[in-house]
Amino acid sequence: MDDRYARKFQKELNAGLVGLVLLAVLDASSEELYGYEIAKRLQRANEGEALFKEGTVYPVLRALSADGFLRSRIEPSDAGPPRRYYRITREGRALLGEWSGIWNQTRDFVDRFLRGVA
Repeated sequence: MDDRYARKFQKELNAGLVGLVLLAVLDASSEELYGYEIAKRLQRANEGEALFKEGTVYPVLRALSADGFLRSRIEPSDAGPPRRYYRITREGRALLGEWSGIWNQTRDFVDRFLRGVA
């Protein structure tokens, strides 16, 4: 089978999940994180292979921040350009809870069909 279909499916699936995963990463962190650091955590969590392209992480972080689900601040960096650090807000935690419930329902629904139970 042509690999294009698998790549297309993965891309579409990732587009819907990146916000959920970013909220979960920031919720689990006791400290503020910057974009590159978040991208590296995602890569490590997937055994060194990035499931999300680093370029998709930044626009979603900015959108979540603009909507009040994340708080951000910019800090100068000795190693390059200034870094924008993110922390999840109370509203972000509520959204994470809502999206987690939707994810669990969706995952369970799909799993029933994949197991041939439905």
